[in-house]
Amino acid sequence: MTDDILYSIRNLTVDYKTRAGIVHAVDNVSLDIRRGEILGLVGESGCGKSTFGKALLRLHDGPASIPAGELWFDGRDLMKVPMKDMPEVRGAEIGMVFQDPMTSLNPVQSILEHLTETIQAHEPGTSDAAAKARAEELIERLGIRHERLNEYPHQMSGGMRQRVMISLALALRAKLVIADEPTTSLDVIVEAKFLDLLKELQEEFGLTILLITHNICVVAEVCDRVAVMYAAKMAEVGTAEEVFGAPKHPYTQGLLNSVPNIDMDEIELYKMGGEPPSLLHPPKGCRFHPRCPQAMEICGQQEPSFEEIANGHRTACWLYQAHEAAARAKEAANG
Repeated sequence: MTDDILYSIRNLTVDYKTRAGIVHAVDNVSLDIRRGEILGLVGESGCGKSTFGKALLRLHDGPASIPAGELWFDGRDLMKVPMKDMPEVRGAEIGMVFQDPMTSLNPVQSILEHLTETIQAHEPGTSDAAAKARAEELIERLGIRHERLNEYPHQMSGGMRQRVMISLALALRAKLVIADEPTTSLDVIVEAKFLDLLKELQEEFGLTILLITHNICVVAEVCDRVAVMYAAKMAEVGTAEEVFGAPKHPYTQGLLNSVPNIDMDEIELYKMGGEPPSLLHPPKGCRFHPRCPQAMEICGQQEPSFEEIANGHRTACWLYQAHEAAARAKEAANG
């Protein structure tokens, strides 16, 4: 792993055991998260984005398991860290901003109690006065008056609660912040302010942020690179300029064409045909081929590899592996 890579995920698989069978919610996914970047992870609901984010902290239990994969965070494979030691990683090194702050915050604890408890739990010996001073400084930086620290989550707006969640992630100076659908419960005005704040914090604190969202417009606004996920697999990864300016995977193209645009000439929005496949019984070959307008015969027979087609721009599509596809087709024809 090179010095510019903070988190290197290799061949990660996350399974859910259900009565109907095993659901591969994340299936053999590899991805690098670079230091100091905002990486956007996008895709339709149910594609495995949130499951992937939780897996980076090994938060799964019960019916979920991680049967395979390596999680190299800052030079250490977290898959080899005993589960009893993972709380030392969570919060202190990797912070998580969950989708709904109202269900993530304790309703009977004040905001001050949330922050001071977090600081003192991970930094034993910190005095009450020092923890309070740090909480006041942090919350003021996030645009909330320190007088409101004594209030409870229900007394704050959705935008403020989301800022409190960010403050909890920043309180321990985490190297990586995973934000899972952080703008879902916000109106468009608060969302815009929140995204501006996220960018400011990234620049000021040198944060590395994984932004998980289904809103591709949010990704275009703040992200340096984009990872596109489809049916538990990685479809495309590249810089924001590459993915939005010259998308390669037909699924990425369909996502972008589905976004409303005030400059569009068409009366109706583009609608991607078909539905995402069942992860219990995914289709053979490329998982997007039943919906793909550019599908070839091999697409339904063999899964494409996740190949680099330009400097750092990768995609899993037979359109860019024609030489390999032709060789495999010839080999199959010769028996």
